[in-house]
Amino acid sequence: MDRTTPLHTEPAPAAASGRQRAAAPIGLGLALAALATVVWSGSFVTSRALADSVPPVQHAFWRWIIAIAAVTPFAARQTWRQRALLRKHLRFLLLASLLGVTVYNTLVNQAGVTTTAGNMGMIMAASPVLMAVYERLGGARLGARRVTGMLIACAGVLVLVSGGSLAMDFAAGDLWVIAGALSFGSYSALLKRKPAEIGGLPFLFATFTLGALMLLPVFVASLVIQGGFEPTVGTVSPLLYVGVVSSAVAFFAWNKAISIIGAARAGVVYYLQPVCVALLSFAVLGEAMGWLQVLCMGLILGGVVLGAARAK
Repeated sequence: MDRTTPLHTEPAPAAASGRQRAAAPIGLGLALAALATVVWSGSFVTSRALADSVPPVQHAFWRWIIAIAAVTPFAARQTWRQRALLRKHLRFLLLASLLGVTVYNTLVNQAGVTTTAGNMGMIMAASPVLMAVYERLGGARLGARRVTGMLIACAGVLVLVSGGSLAMDFAAGDLWVIAGALSFGSYSALLKRKPAEIGGLPFLFATFTLGALMLLPVFVASLVIQGGFEPTVGTVSPLLYVGVVSSAVAFFAWNKAISIIGAARAGVVYYLQPVCVALLSFAVLGEAMGWLQVLCMGLILGGVVLGAARAK
């Protein structure tokens, strides 16, 4: 009996510490995904707020120029050291830049011309479905809890978009956001294929720069056709927010979150976005929010908690 007792008692502390070590990175990944989601919610409000004063393409272009300026002091040295590695994976970087930088945000800015910030946030919440589909096609098991949470959150989004009716009344801007959701979902799934040897900051600097370069011809065309905009506090301040916070900070946090917990679980956290956007648009833009919005927020939050939880 004395010989067998330690066999039952000694492994317990090691197993407990192992569970704690496993839970810590997951908690960090969820926190980073939540940070990016909350920050990005503000960019939908700025897209709507600048729709009448800054042409959408110019909004997107200056966003990335500001983002490049923000990350350069931190990323320039690492990017130079990894220049050969970045050239080696140029095709991957071009595709990531096109989906996540050039296309996605330009479509969202265009949507802000004809739809509300609340609608943009709600429709963008469909992109986690595409992230989960990509991850499942890659052979990953999503688990019943995560799928159930995703479906509950998705139901809340659908009810919110439809206004509680079966008839979907989409504005032209809503269709632009749907296209943006497809682009962002594809970008997030693509991040799982990012070469591990490429650092986070060099990846940001490279994708921001390549995305801005691909956007440059359209930006010049917008200047010729639409003219520029007047730089005032009301136009420059939102551009600084989306350039520094919504681009440099949020994209770094989101990319890191996906490297830790995967696109599907990060996508479940992304369902918080319509809740954040609805609250911000109500507080900043005065967009209406009634009992249906509150009910659907409860569904979305419940789905996020269930789907992001770590299975035992």
